[in-house]
This record gives sequence, structure tokens and C-alpha cells, in this order.
Amino acid sequence: QVQLVESGGGLVQAGGSLRLSCATSGSIFSRNFMGWYRQAPGKQRELVAGIYSGGSTSYADSVKGRFIISRDNAKNMMYLQMNSLKPEDTAVYYCTYTGWGPDEYNYWGRGTQVTVSS
Repeated sequence: QVQLVESGGGLVQAGGSLRLSCATSGSIFSRNFMGWYRQAPGKQRELVAGIYSGGSTSYADSVKGRFIISRDNAKNMMYLQMNSLKPEDTAVYYCTYTGWGPDEYNYWGRGTQVTVSS
């Protein structure tokens, strides 16, 4: 079982920056994917950014060029650096993990609130 705990959310002014962290614990498969999803009221949950164990990354068009996803495997940490924040970035951000072993395993954190004021 994998546990995910997000931190770093809060209130920030438009144009500012914020860094989210996701701490992982438990048994981590060497082949895995970690990502950040967000969900704003009245909207579908959206994959904001993802990073594979091999280092490949992807971003939603809405955040490309502003957000950077990274991971530190030695520390079992994942980060989302959010720059040039906009009010529309306001959402609950979730850390997710997918690992591959005998089966596919999926885990979610409980989320952290990000609020961007205008």
C-alpha cells in the first residue's frame, strides 16, 4: 500500500508562485507514474501534470510553461512548482500514484487547496 500526503497549498496572489509537495510512503514499484490532478467547483477533475519513473513529463495546455513537475526518488517526494498563478488555477490539487507490478495499483492523496486571489 502507498500513502500520499500533499502539502504546500494555500492562498497566493495572482502572478505569484507556490510549490506543492507530495510525500510518499509504503512500497513503491520501480515502474510508476505520479501526477497532479486538480478539481475546481463545477469542473471535471483535470490532470495538470505527470511524471514517469523514467523522467518523462507531460502538462495540460492550461499550465504549460507555468508549472513544473519534478520528483526526487531518493526522498520519495514529488513536487509541483506553480508560477504565474491565475485565479483559474484555484482548485483542490491531488497527488496520484500508479504503479505496475502483478497488477496496476492506483492511489490518491487527500488533496490540498490552492486559492489564487485576483
